[in-house]
Amino acid sequence: MPERLFVCTPSKLGAFADCPRRYRYSYVDRPAPPKGPPWAHNSLGASVHTALKNWYAVPADSRDESALPRLLKATWVREGYRDVDQERTTYRAALRWLETYVHGLDPADEPLGVERVVATKTAVLAFNGRADRIDARRGPDGPEAVIVDYKTGRSGLDAGDARGSQALALYAYAASRVFRRPSYRVELHHLPTATVVSHEHTEESLARQVRRAEQTARDIMAAEKAVASGADPDAEFPTNPGALCSWCDFRKSCPTGQDVPAKDPWTAVEHLTATA
Repeated sequence: MPERLFVCTPSKLGAFADCPRRYRYSYVDRPAPPKGPPWAHNSLGASVHTALKNWYAVPADSRDESALPRLLKATWVREGYRDVDQERTTYRAALRWLETYVHGLDPADEPLGVERVVATKTAVLAFNGRADRIDARRGPDGPEAVIVDYKTGRSGLDAGDARGSQALALYAYAASRVFRRPSYRVELHHLPTATVVSHEHTEESLARQVRRAEQTARDIMAAEKAVASGADPDAEFPTNPGALCSWCDFRKSCPTGQDVPAKDPWTAVEHLTATA
């Protein structure tokens, strides 16, 4: 019998690459260990992403800055903040980012997809992922699909972040097959700094990222098969201790993670209060 395809998303592959133990807690152990409290930066990111999704859902003649307060308020996620004052400050910062960002957009542009799921299969993977936005643009050889990913984190980005992102490469690989047009350009749009970093992939660079994802999938399937045959789960899904442990949802369930100081749920948005 042929090997079954590994059904995956970018976050599923990324969880194993970051820490196999976190992957196990998320996707293998049942019942899964309890997660920690919600993170304010995740609430912020979700709120901004959904507001931009809904901005494209309104008629083109209504796509301007005046629509943003209503859209952001309707999608605002309140979890994880230290108090009401911090939440309000963060909301105002997010609204400023959105106003600056949409000011540079053409409201008449209709993307190929917004929060669009793209999917494809390889010899190893059954991949699907939800791209923030897929733009239809004119390239040197005709219509192209451009992958756009919104970022709301504190740190700025550079071209290396776009070039090295496996998720963006997989989105491009899948989008080219879904829309039947080339998809090589990937972009990270960092809203806090109003900057865009990009990378132009080639067929070979996309193929390298696909092979990398396939190898990760093989490693996961081998570990899952070993555990099913009686191997020690801790040995097959080892920890990868480091700075990410402080931010892990499963830190309290992980002996290694407990050795790393915890972050408060609102730590990643504290700088917004300091600069307000």
